Amino acid sequence: MGFSRLAPSPSQPTATPRLFGTDGIRGIPGEFPLDRESVARIVAATAGVIARERPRSGNGGPPTALIVRDGRKSGPALAAAISKGLDQAGIRAVDLGILPTPSLSRLVPRMGAALGVSISASHNPARYNGLKFFTAEGFKMPQASEVRAEKEFFQPSRPFSHPKAAPRMERSDSGLRLYRDFLRSSFPAHLDLKGLRLVVDCSNGAASALAPDLFRSLGAEVVALSARPDGTNINKGCGSVHPGRMVRATKSSRAFAGLSFDGDADRVLLADNAGRLWDGDFLLAFAARALLRRRLLRRGKVVVTTMSNYALLRHLDSLGIATVQVPVGDRHVSEALDRENLSLGGEPSGHLIFWDWAKTGDGLLTALHTLAFARSEGCPLSKLRPAYIPVPQTILNVPASRKPPLESLRRFQAALKREETALRGSGRIVARYSGTEPLLRLMVEGPGAGRVRAVARALGAVYLNETSEEADWDEL
Repeated sequence: MGFSRLAPSPSQPTATPRLFGTDGIRGIPGEFPLDRESVARIVAATAGVIARERPRSGNGGPPTALIVRDGRKSGPALAAAISKGLDQAGIRAVDLGILPTPSLSRLVPRMGAALGVSISASHNPARYNGLKFFTAEGFKMPQASEVRAEKEFFQPSRPFSHPKAAPRMERSDSGLRLYRDFLRSSFPAHLDLKGLRLVVDCSNGAASALAPDLFRSLGAEVVALSARPDGTNINKGCGSVHPGRMVRATKSSRAFAGLSFDGDADRVLLADNAGRLWDGDFLLAFAARALLRRRLLRRGKVVVTTMSNYALLRHLDSLGIATVQVPVGDRHVSEALDRENLSLGGEPSGHLIFWDWAKTGDGLLTALHTLAFARSEGCPLSKLRPAYIPVPQTILNVPASRKPPLESLRRFQAALKREETALRGSGRIVARYSGTEPLLRLMVEGPGAGRVRAVARALGAVYLNETSEEADWDEL
């Protein structure tokens, strides 16, 4: 089977500044674009774009927006600003409380809402927060809609009018029950988790109240870690960004598996009983093989991103599974699954999409499917780990406050071309700006760990020199 690359959909050039990154809008609350005034205006513009085709609800009332958050201290204030923007757009706000971001992919269509807004900065530290938008069908907001929303924000067609009184934001507890029931229903009825010990790291985030009880309801003995959010400790030394504690606890407690979620639970990493970490690539390989054996892997293909390890591509090829490659971001994975009529895709970070169940990455759903596949095999997870060795890879984060177009940097492009030529046939380089942080991400794969680190450091130094960014050299 061959590897194929699916190019991103072309976008029209625009002089409009960007608000949206790889996955929604992120920043520091109180600073643009997450000051209260800007949030209200952004939400008014974005909600208007998303809900334009659904001006009224089915019962004759105004359309509804569902709001969830991940428990950061700044969440309630952002929710209040969101309600102002929704009121300006003529949309009723319903607060579902602290719930994983991917719950909206299920709940927005299930509850007949026009759109959903998640208040979360995912895996970022607690000082950050962000906004993620979902359409009525449960999809992440398309890029074309983001462009229209940005244009409306910067060049409004009508002035923003502040409500005379604080908008009323309704609250509902039904979201937790509906989402939990959905997750429970995704686990095969003839299987359970009785007799299995699981270590579950909730990253002090949105999964803290849900994940331990969910796995216990299936019969598992759960050792819960980082499940006491206080508004400031999300992702702090825990979760999918820092899985070390989970890995050690899995091995020391002789657990069947360990699971580490990120702040909004749209991604997960796993440790097997031998204490070996499975990133999203290993989870994808495991799921692809399981679906292929069950004749559920449509067209014999999976969707991967440019950050997936080259060894994964070779491993899937050896199983007779072709790959469709897309840019980073689970939205791109989702769009490719839809266009190609496929059933599985994912990213090394732990975003996996099981298309027949969800339209976006869902860490809890991924964990349940992985455990179900493993349970049906009837042996320890360590014996089921996909049999490939990742190509040495390093990812270097380089400060990039201004983010000039990479193609405009002559010295950086020349250095990049030299290094790519030297690695031809034995490695590759992916250079891209983070869509969520002021960083240039340099991913280098090659024949040795020392060499890929040296290549990344060299390219990072050229970039910093050419852009006059400042950084602690020890961090490179």
